[in-house]
Amino acid sequence: MYAISLGEDGAELRPLEPWHAEEFLAHLERGREFINRFVPFGSRAVDVASAREALQRYTDWRAADTASLHGLWLDGRLVGGVLFLNFDAAQGNCEVGCWLEPAATGRGLVTRAMRVLIDHAVLDRGIHRVEWNAATGNTASLNVARRLGMNRDGVQRESYLHHGERLDMEIWSVLAPEWRAARQRDGRGDR
Repeated sequence: MYAISLGEDGAELRPLEPWHAEEFLAHLERGREFINRFVPFGSRAVDVASAREALQRYTDWRAADTASLHGLWLDGRLVGGVLFLNFDAAQGNCEVGCWLEPAATGRGLVTRAMRVLIDHAVLDRGIHRVEWNAATGNTASLNVARRLGMNRDGVQRESYLHHGERLDMEIWSVLAPEWRAARQRDGRGDR
């Protein structure tokens, strides 16, 4: 399978598949509390079997062309990932997301990986609108949206119930013409 280098620091973007279940579970255990502060990602993966089931769901969704999961490895260790939560090629819309364990924060991994994902969506698949949703208090996630050149579309007030608390969700997006123009400005329009 593929491994896309994300820079000289040993970071790679790779598919995250059911055969990674043990590694995925170990990664979640290292970062579960941190990861689940704003989203319940991986919360049902509590043993190897349930981790494999979670990864299999995304593998099935990737086969159906409706979602996909990609791991971030740093020096050969799974430390997080990026994903298409919703992918609708017919409508030209997708939603992207991410997660990261604490030891891997502050390195720009998510921003670098997300550029690869958005390039694929816009340049290869013809997606017109890429959306990013994050809780208002999730500053790190919102900062990634800003670094990617996304625009804040609005806030869905108290729309997300998490850990018994209603959170405001910010909706950010970038449109294909905006993405292409930004990639041209930074010299990567043709990849």
